[in-house]
Amino acid sequence: MNNFFKLKEHNTNARTEIIAGLTTFMTMAYILFLNPNILSATGMDKNAVFFATAVSAGLVTIAMGLFVNYPIALAPGMGLNAYFAAVAARHVGIPWQAALGAVFISGIIFILLTLTHIRQLLVDAIPNSIKKSIIVGIGLFISMLGFKMSEFMVIKAGPVIPPTLESLQRQGGVATLQFFEWNVFLGSFANPVTLLALTGLAISALLMSRGIKGALLFGIIITTLIGLPLGVTQLPANFQPLALPNLSQLAVGKLDLRGALDMGLWTAIFTFTFVELFDTFGTLVGTAGKAGLLDERGRSPKLGRAMLVDACGVSFGALVGTSTVTAYIESTAGIAEGGKTGLTAVTTGVLFLLALVLAPLAGLIPGAATAPALIIVGLLMAQSVKEINFEDFTEGLPSFLTLVLMPFTGSIANGIAAGIIFYVLLKLTAGRAREVHWLMWVLAVLVVARYLFLAEH
Repeated sequence: MNNFFKLKEHNTNARTEIIAGLTTFMTMAYILFLNPNILSATGMDKNAVFFATAVSAGLVTIAMGLFVNYPIALAPGMGLNAYFAAVAARHVGIPWQAALGAVFISGIIFILLTLTHIRQLLVDAIPNSIKKSIIVGIGLFISMLGFKMSEFMVIKAGPVIPPTLESLQRQGGVATLQFFEWNVFLGSFANPVTLLALTGLAISALLMSRGIKGALLFGIIITTLIGLPLGVTQLPANFQPLALPNLSQLAVGKLDLRGALDMGLWTAIFTFTFVELFDTFGTLVGTAGKAGLLDERGRSPKLGRAMLVDACGVSFGALVGTSTVTAYIESTAGIAEGGKTGLTAVTTGVLFLLALVLAPLAGLIPGAATAPALIIVGLLMAQSVKEINFEDFTEGLPSFLTLVLMPFTGSIANGIAAGIIFYVLLKLTAGRAREVHWLMWVLAVLVVARYLFLAEH
């Protein structure tokens, strides 16, 4: 393992890497159960989606570890799976088979963009200030996810005006609230979920402050156990730690390419491609930067290979029956535990495959137990903020918009898009257009076109 993964060269060891892989898996395990719940809205079988989620995450993550030697895990992406469900909603959308076809086509587009080195050009084109703000923004994004999972952060609506009420009734409970109709509040500590998460945060923080290896992993395990008497960690009746899901209705190979093309799904294909392009770039740069795998200019010769594995993972996921597979920001939890090589990813991938028979055990981990790890990882990633030059307004504003829009709009892609637009605009108006890479101009045009013509998405 030392020779293959170059452990000594990266100043790490097998124990550290395996613990890091365990930690990454623990923070990502929720997708095994959340993804089937989301995609079942399309009429897909939950067990089939569970199988596809575990297999795609396991094999593609192992590929990232073996072929790239990066500690980055991949799985069906949050947000993109929700968009998939919206496109193929039961009774009102297109068949889920055609939606899988659209995902597969977007993966082929990614492979072509990677092989032609267009995706790799992003590393040189995106300025260093934006790269650093991406790292910070992802940290804020992942911390906010932790606050939501722990119910520290809650949103309350009201009073809601009649037009909004009519929209809610007309659209089945979905409507855009006016700014005065909602606000963000601190959750109640009488809530067992919030109380457990607060306890877990304290435990993980104490372990981290003592410099204990595996602090985040131990924090998740201890918090899960504490959740048993609180009723947050649910132990089902007749619990069996080893059990295979029902695999009689798998969606392997059920994608419909002809249907995707005949139904004019180019808007969906473009949206899958656009969001995945920026999400993956941001995640790969952010996680690799946190692991110390990038040079001072935010580059690495391995990023091209990482992008190719990611691109192949998109189409592979569609083949086995799930929405877009993408790099996960939760990989930073394992990186925070010292993961620096592909052994971390291989460990995580093997655990995803084992989850096929360990599903009951993985299902015991409540969101309140993983939320503290996400909050702490946000802190670790936010340290890159000191490397951003906020004194130069043409660098500072684009960076600021990049890092705040990620958590505030719930999208990594939105943050990067805003950073690109304002970087190009401010450099141009300041008479410093020569500082802008030619690809940034192309990206700016594509971003504007995306938000003008696909604004509803």
